[in-house]
Amino acid sequence: MALLVDILGYIGMVLLLAAFGLISMNKLTANNASYQWMNLIGSILLMINTYYYGALPSALLNVVWLLIALVYLIKIYQRTSKPKKTPS
Repeated sequence: MALLVDILGYIGMVLLLAAFGLISMNKLTANNASYQWMNLIGSILLMINTYYYGALPSALLNVVWLLIALVYLIKIYQRTSKPKKTPS
């Protein structure tokens, strides 16, 4: 079980670092769903890892990270699902 949790943690770490790197290099923006999905999935995987090892402050940090990503994903999808107004 520990090996699986470690693998999940490493995948989560790579996702979060990749998202940060892509933002830093102006390859993505915070309004990009891909960026938010990377944050959401990465934080879930790291949350599992840190909780398993009893690193509760890090687990809580990842819960907050997940919530932020979730809020912005909802906003992104609400914005893109609104019908476009056509000029009359």
